Amino acid sequence: MSLLTKYRGVLLIFLSSILYFLFAYFLERTSFYFLTFLWFSLFGCFYILLKSEEFSFFNLAGIALIFRLIFLFVTPNLSQDFFRFIWDGRMILEGLNPYLSLPETFIQQNNFPIAEAKKLYAGMGTLNGSHYTNYPPLNQLSFLLAALFSSKSIFGSIIVLRIQIILTDIGILYFGKKILEHLKLPIKNIFWYILNPFIIIEMTGNLHFEPVMLFFLVFALYKLIQQKWMMAAILLGCSVSIKLIPLLFLPLFFQWFIPLYKKEKNDMIFWTGFKISPKKIMKLMVFYFIVIFVNIILFSPFYSSEFIANYSNSVGLWFGKFEFNASFYYIFREIGYLFRGFNEIAIIGKITSVISILFLAYITFFRKNIPFTNLISAMLFGLCFYYFTATTVHPWYIATPLILSVFTKYKFPIVWSLVLVFTYQAYSNEPWKENLWFVALEYVIVFSYLFYELRNKNYNNLMVS
Repeated sequence: MSLLTKYRGVLLIFLSSILYFLFAYFLERTSFYFLTFLWFSLFGCFYILLKSEEFSFFNLAGIALIFRLIFLFVTPNLSQDFFRFIWDGRMILEGLNPYLSLPETFIQQNNFPIAEAKKLYAGMGTLNGSHYTNYPPLNQLSFLLAALFSSKSIFGSIIVLRIQIILTDIGILYFGKKILEHLKLPIKNIFWYILNPFIIIEMTGNLHFEPVMLFFLVFALYKLIQQKWMMAAILLGCSVSIKLIPLLFLPLFFQWFIPLYKKEKNDMIFWTGFKISPKKIMKLMVFYFIVIFVNIILFSPFYSSEFIANYSNSVGLWFGKFEFNASFYYIFREIGYLFRGFNEIAIIGKITSVISILFLAYITFFRKNIPFTNLISAMLFGLCFYYFTATTVHPWYIATPLILSVFTKYKFPIVWSLVLVFTYQAYSNEPWKENLWFVALEYVIVFSYLFYELRNKNYNNLMVS
């Protein structure tokens, strides 16, 4: 056995650590080719590490933690959203409602309600500072914790935010492992998420709070398979109160409470209807009520008529104003230019939202979503359909399809987590500007692998027989 073979694992860990260190401390967002080199190199090491037989589950967990700790004392270099997180948290600490004011208003009036207001506003940028915050209340609690522990230091707040994200990733590891054990799937599958360079860089490194949302979602799913559906509803409500995206999953839980029934004829199985009963309907209604009530409780400290208007407008911007890294939407946009001569984003955004809702309704009522693996597959494809038609798909959005794919046989989100590096090409320009050839390359690869999987997997798992 050669020394290289004998110490391959140690060399991979060392090389990955060096690459993460370079990413964290020396990378400029505008250096697209250096970023791409580091990204693909890290994914290469990640894949070899995960396929290696010499590392146990706990070895890999320790390695994942080490990689995250490399980012502990660094300022994010690929995103500036954290400046708004810190702003909102300090506003709450001062007794001010972050949903009712714009950062730019304070700056224009030379009114600085929080420490380092000028620096935070400059960091978040005029676009962010000119819109009302759209982060739900439990997410605001995370921001408040950063303000409590570090109300006068941006760097200190960054560390507090990062520790929260690392801790929730540990929680995802714990409950994800339990779900995999229940499904009798390899427990190392959870490392497709935990060790994924995209997750380490975008979440721990750039302070996006998807892991906190996903912790509550994975915890809720674990409680659901334990038949503790009330606790699952509370946790799902908390997940929604971090990021609104789990709201898309609510219809898909219908069959968990009101399953399809089947009959056999000539050795064939037909799914013929739903096992409806008052008790089952009541359980479903209570489940939905708990999810909604949790959010009413969490939103209530911020409630006012002005809050509703501001928050609705802020969320609405994602459907009628913003566009980034879209797939089918860009095709629809070009068709709009061809026939109308201008950008029809306001109309297209509404139409694609309706189409997504119709697709969710279809897979809710015309697809077999039990047992648990079918439910997760429905969540995966329902969410991805929404992203494929959305006007804005930021890189960190892919964390949710990625964790869902861990519990299924579909791996196209892992491929997506690799090729979404092409989205960063937009930031190599000042001001930023997308090169649609890179966007096309990203989605051609993703759709090609998706169609390959659909062709080679059991298609009947997707649709009702």
